[in-house]
Amino acid sequence: MTTTVNIHDAKTQLSRLIAGVEKGDEVIIARAGKPVARLVPVEAKPRREFGSMKHLIGDIPDEAFAPMTNEELKEWGFL
Repeated sequence: MTTTVNIHDAKTQLSRLIAGVEKGDEVIIARAGKPVARLVPVEAKPRREFGSMKHLIGDIPDEAFAPMTNEELKEWGFL
């Protein structure tokens, strides 16, 4: 259900309007009868699953996890 209210009524009835939005209603807020905003429920973001993007990276070779040499550590500024 869509309800249109003017700004003054929206300010005085905000809690009731939000309760309606939580139940699935939509509220149009108008200024002097002209719609200026829409009050709708926020969609929850889907939960991301760990490892769901591993197909984008591919296989990481074992040597990527080998300790760095002193020369490599110097290049990275660790020595």
